[in-house]
Parts: sequence; C-alpha cells; structure tokens
Amino acid sequence: MQYRMATTEQMHQITAPQVLIEQTKRRLAKLRTEGLVDRITLPQAGRTRVWFATGYGVQVAAEWPEVRGRRPPRLVSDPVAARLRVRVNHTLTVTEMGLQLLLNARRRGETCRPLDFLPEVHHPIGGGEAVIPDALLYYERESREGGGGSMLRAFLKVDRATIGPEGLAAKLRAYARLHQYAPTPVGRRRTAETVQGSDEGWRRYYPRFPRLLFVLDGTGPAGIDNRLRALHAAHVGLSVALFLRKVMVLAAPMTDLLQHGPAAAVWRPVRDPERRVGWMDPQTP
Repeated sequence: MQYRMATTEQMHQITAPQVLIEQTKRRLAKLRTEGLVDRITLPQAGRTRVWFATGYGVQVAAEWPEVRGRRPPRLVSDPVAARLRVRVNHTLTVTEMGLQLLLNARRRGETCRPLDFLPEVHHPIGGGEAVIPDALLYYERESREGGGGSMLRAFLKVDRATIGPEGLAAKLRAYARLHQYAPTPVGRRRTAETVQGSDEGWRRYYPRFPRLLFVLDGTGPAGIDNRLRALHAAHVGLSVALFLRKVMVLAAPMTDLLQHGPAAAVWRPVRDPERRVGWMDPQTP
C-alpha cells in the first residue's frame, strides 16, 4: 500500500534484505494466493515481475495501526491497469527513489522506515483543486553534535519528461499556491493575518513546509538542462519567487542519484541551478 508498485527485487530490499531473495519470493507468492497482492510480468528481457496490492489487500492493510487514518493512494485495480502504468515507468521510478532513500538511511544509521514514505498525500488548495506529490518523505537525521536528531520532511515529484517544460513549471507554481493557501473560516474574510495565523491547510500537518524535490528522469543531459531552465524561469513570478525564498526546492537527475546516492551533493537549487547541494543540507533556499 505504501509503494503502489514494486519489482520483486525492490520488495526484497525494502522488506527483508537480510534474508535470501527466494524467501521474499515465497512470501509474495503466499500473499498472492491469499488475494492480498497480484503481479504482472514485464515483456522485456529478464521477465521482471511487478507486484501491487489488490483492493482486498489495501482494505486489510488500512486496518493496521501504523497506517490507520491515512488516505490510501489510488488503487491499481487489475493486471491490465498495472501494465499500462508500468509502460511509462513512473510508478516504479517513485518506488526506486523511496528505496534509495531507505537504503541511504540504513547506511548512515539514520531513521527512514518503509512506512515513512507516503504516496500521493492529498493537499487541497481550494476550488476543488489539490496538490498531490508522488510521495511525502519523513527522514530523521542524526545530529553531528551528538544531541537529538532533526526530522526532515520532503515532497517528492518524479518527472519522466512526459510533459513539456512549461507543464513542469506549472507544477512548481502549484506548490507555491499550496504554500500560500489557508482555508477561510466560515463567516470571515480572508486576509494576510488569517493566512499567517491559520492552523489549517498544510500548517495543520507540518511545523514547516516540506522541502520539494524534483527527480528528473526519462531524458538525456540536454533534456535535463531544459527542464532545469524551465523550473528556474518560473521564479520570475512573484508568488513563486516568494515561495523559493522560504522553501528549499531542489532538482536532480535520477542517474546521478543512482550513481552517487541521494545524500550526495547532486541536487541543484531551482533558484541557482549552477550550484550543487545535498538535500539534507541546512535549509538555505
């Protein structure tokens, strides 16, 4: 339920990397016979199997105390629908990014558990519209001074170049709208004071607006540069410029993340794409 789709290898690394993968395969097969998960086999060489929760599986998992009260992500209801989604590889890229963050935390002795990666968390912005990141990440970083750690939160947005650069920039503007949005109490006029003092909207759930991480995939270096320029150009608008002054917004190619790891200085601030920083660096947008 936390990972909408995952390959056998991804499931093994997420749930039980300390055992042989054959044991993970047996567990998945048992869950399938119980009707909790299903799978498809990709047509390319290697015959990779991709797993997803069934409607019954999501219903059962929703009763676990760890996920009770969470809004379940959109369901991949059958193998045909799953195959159509895998064709663009977006969902599997989201899962891979979650896995890389999980593995990074394990290597560093920090805290990021499988249930700390929440897909498609719904954030209304008024008028029936909503911002829905591909995932919301919770990551507890250890203090270098030996004191208590710090909780980092990040919105993850995977872009596989299936929309134009302007469409990507529009997504950034939507997050700027979310940052400004606060529901107006019934009978009250919306003012700057009501927005600042509101405990609704995103302020109800986060003490600070999460960092925004764009993962760029599905295109070569020239395409990556074009998309970075589109994100950077969006800051000429006043609302986005204000947003970028307050929130760390970073972008990185998936190839760099896989090669160097998500903690490496491979992230490019949207305000200054020539720089390279780590996503866990102090928030200096």
